Amino acid sequence: MNREDIKYLLKHEPYKIGHFVGFKDLTSLHNEWLKSFLYAKEDQTLLAHRGSYKTTCISLFLAIHTIIKPNEFVIFFRKTDTDVQEVLKQVAKILRTGVIQRIVQVIYGKDLIIEKDTANEVHTNLCTSTKGSSQIVGLGITTSITGKHADIVITDDICNIKDRKSKAERENTRTQYMELQNVLNRGGRFINCGTPWHKDDVISMMPNVKKYDCYSTGLITREKIEELRRSMTDSLFAANYELKHIADKDAMFKKPQFTSDISAIYNGMAHVDAAYGGEDSTAYTVFHQNGDEIIGFGKLWDKHADDCIEDIKRLHNHLRAGSISCEKNGDKGYFAEKLQKNGFSVKTYNENENKYIKISTYLRSNWNKIKWLEDTDPDYIDNILDYSEFADHDDAPDSAASLLRLMQNRRQYNPVKGGI
Repeated sequence: MNREDIKYLLKHEPYKIGHFVGFKDLTSLHNEWLKSFLYAKEDQTLLAHRGSYKTTCISLFLAIHTIIKPNEFVIFFRKTDTDVQEVLKQVAKILRTGVIQRIVQVIYGKDLIIEKDTANEVHTNLCTSTKGSSQIVGLGITTSITGKHADIVITDDICNIKDRKSKAERENTRTQYMELQNVLNRGGRFINCGTPWHKDDVISMMPNVKKYDCYSTGLITREKIEELRRSMTDSLFAANYELKHIADKDAMFKKPQFTSDISAIYNGMAHVDAAYGGEDSTAYTVFHQNGDEIIGFGKLWDKHADDCIEDIKRLHNHLRAGSISCEKNGDKGYFAEKLQKNGFSVKTYNENENKYIKISTYLRSNWNKIKWLEDTDPDYIDNILDYSEFADHDDAPDSAASLLRLMQNRRQYNPVKGGI
């Protein structure tokens, strides 16, 4: 590699350095993460699912940053000192690889020498600053930071399952994170990485959040996602892979089942729980019963029901659903009329049953019979998994339970084939 090749590699394709040093699974997504870590000017927070190689990207960033900006100092925080040590050990290994040695030779015309390689510090001969600090210092989040200063502060998984279970742990981590503001030099920046564990954990304090859940990265197959879901509690799966918080203790609904057979839902019945503002969501549900098995699909929109009609129409046709039901109590039939004008075959009803009783009766009794299409909205499923009598949001379970009740109470149903 000549100087121009190296300049292009460092600026545009730093993930390929990862390939050269053995991280063959890094993708163009990781390239974007690395470029952001290396060249962004603002604080940032990257939340990514387990197994997304975010810590690998941090290790690679630390090594590359050490050679391209040798006089900028980094303090790297994890939950414990032991957690820090494994990352700094990896950074030192990367710096010793042939590709890094070659890059340094071309840029600086000399060999790279690691002058300090301990459990908590890495320092090279490229640094010409007289500050006396190591280029990289790694610390556990509870370590004293008196007198410490850095141009970049990195936090990686400083909250974990302990923060989910313990309010005291959450408060302690939040306090420690606030203390880190005193470490940053003027003009410096924060890079935060991690996984949220609780709605009040330290992640809620971090700026400029970008989330990458297991459905968006393409790093885990659908089959593997379902295998992981079956291997742990719903709340643990939601935290680790969907980057969400859902209830766990005494949950009414657990372990949803999925299927990829879209044809099994054709000619099913549909239901809409319409929202008209506030914090409510518009929920759309389709069910088709095949013997003792019910094939389901659900979608949530955090917007006014009127703004969902085109999406509902598209999904309704895609799933070849028949009639669509909605209650007329709250809006006196307004939304049913809107649906009819858009070509839907609409059934309306008056709701007079307690919502909790309806959900606990119809949805709970049928839960183990339902297989959800894999394209079902994860937010819709989580809305059900998070349900309790005192849940803040219940649009998805309400829609599902209402449709199951309609199906159960109708002796016959003649589906309208071909959608709307």
